[in-house]
Amino acid sequence: MTDTPELIGHDCIASYLRTLDNSPGVYRMLDARQAVLYVGKARNLKKRVSNYAKPTGHSPRIARMIRETASMMFLTTRTETEALLLEQNLIKQLKPKFNVLLRDDKSFPNILVTGDHGYPQIKKHRGAKKEKGHYYGPFASAGAVNRTLTQLQRVFLLRNCSDSMFESRTRPCLLYQIKRCSGPCVGKISEEDYTGLVKDAEQFLQGKTTKVQSQLAREMEKASEDMEFERAAALRDRIRALTHVQGGQGINPQGVAEADVIALHMEGGQACVQVFFIRANQNWGNRDFYPRTGAGADASEVLQAFIGQFYDTKDPPYTILLSDEIEDADLMAEALSEKIGRKVRIEVPQRGEKKDLVAGALRNARESLGRKMSETATQGRLLDGLAEAFDLEAAPERIEVYDNSHIQGAHAVGAMIVAGPEGYVKNQYRKFNIRGDELTPGDDFGMMKEVLNRRFKRLLKEDPDRSKGLWPDLLLIDGGAGQVSAVAAIMREHGVEDIAMVGVAKGIDRDAGKEEFHRVGKQPFALRHNDPVLYFVQRLRDEAHRFAIGTHRAKRSKAVSATPLDDVPGVGATRKRALLAHFGSAKAVGRADLGDLKAVEGISEGLAEKIYDYFHEKG
Repeated sequence: MTDTPELIGHDCIASYLRTLDNSPGVYRMLDARQAVLYVGKARNLKKRVSNYAKPTGHSPRIARMIRETASMMFLTTRTETEALLLEQNLIKQLKPKFNVLLRDDKSFPNILVTGDHGYPQIKKHRGAKKEKGHYYGPFASAGAVNRTLTQLQRVFLLRNCSDSMFESRTRPCLLYQIKRCSGPCVGKISEEDYTGLVKDAEQFLQGKTTKVQSQLAREMEKASEDMEFERAAALRDRIRALTHVQGGQGINPQGVAEADVIALHMEGGQACVQVFFIRANQNWGNRDFYPRTGAGADASEVLQAFIGQFYDTKDPPYTILLSDEIEDADLMAEALSEKIGRKVRIEVPQRGEKKDLVAGALRNARESLGRKMSETATQGRLLDGLAEAFDLEAAPERIEVYDNSHIQGAHAVGAMIVAGPEGYVKNQYRKFNIRGDELTPGDDFGMMKEVLNRRFKRLLKEDPDRSKGLWPDLLLIDGGAGQVSAVAAIMREHGVEDIAMVGVAKGIDRDAGKEEFHRVGKQPFALRHNDPVLYFVQRLRDEAHRFAIGTHRAKRSKAVSATPLDDVPGVGATRKRALLAHFGSAKAVGRADLGDLKAVEGISEGLAEKIYDYFHEKG
């Protein structure tokens, strides 16, 4: 569409009406700088846009959005369902300020019982379900999965070791000694009996715990009658463990086999969405989310946007139970049903067990938001104190803290963490692999220069007009006057001289609590020992240090486990494992002849030739 910069607000929107028809589709509202203000979908584009063209009858939020609108863009679709899916994709991609936005969209872990081995492994799995086997989940957190896996090991004695470890063992591991594994790797259990354990574990994960317990009781009684007292005692221990597991699961729904329970609580312009995962009549944990409310959206819009974005990368269950009605419930159910290939129901229960489940989720949402608002208020006071201590014009909205990590210059990395009014912004953390070939090993000055150079070059490229909120209000640097001067010089080179910057240096005896703060052109100073702002800065610095150390360790670990196979074109992690399992080492792979390489499972004739040529050409 052609922009009409001379028109703005209602007049601008009205100018598009003559070009629109009654098709379903998605529209975008843009401001004078072409930044997207809002993405919406419509069953009838012309009718929806004509509503915005009216000068009255809008909520304060919509009225503000209309006043800022300087142009619009449109995409027509075949159906309204397609429009709904496209709308949610664009919202996640463009992050318009007047839309509701789900800010935390991580994947959830599952339990996988592998299906490509005679003695299946049970393990935690996150991400795409590409491995063969049966998946159970999702679980709300890694902690929930780990607790369940520990319970399953106690009751069903399934292995959790990798296939390569399984093949290489010659005697039982510690888990066998403490009765957490049946020892299939060294023949302590037959494949038939182990298969029975796997079947029982999968029945447990399917919610058939009573059936499993009855079966174990019958087996214990028979073993006792056959005078197999050791086996009877082992079965007794498993029954006790299963009873303990059931007692520790809390209250589980009897009439709801599979559902996500989603409840929303809004207060003071903020929102908390609580999601409980019910699978196999068991509560597999809950997670809270704090979506951005799009400058004042109502509960119906917040919940609808949350559902659309939440299930964009996740499979929905058979039933979704909501605390509030949403505007397009039938349309959303249709879209989710098409995505998963089976019927999905969306309900707002009014009575019975389902209503109780929603009430419990709503109570958790209300309590979580209360805690979040309290933490935010405390964070606000700390940011105000920081502004006062460092003579800033206002409380910083975005603080960036930098640190380096290395061992005598090896595997050097730089790290940046971000904090703001709501605490740490972990999806904005960044790591920098130090590339400078001319740097002296252990040159912290040089490493900091490289990190800040790369950071500001990227900022100037990605957000030159500072409209995306990526620019910091305050930089905290680990170091004293020298580091501060070096960073100030870098900022001047890039034409950036309006960002406050403070160096945090250890004081006398390098003791925590005696930090000195350095600023360009000013005398260093310290805060009193019990000042909350001092503790706040220490926590920020410690978080940066933690992130830098973790990044460094990951880089070092990767380097230690690297092999020449990493550089062979076409050899990824799976084929690398297959080659190492077959030949024992990368060196043996390099010495192997073409026929032996072709014999490895998963290695095609063409890839075998590439591997052979790679090692022999290098030699």
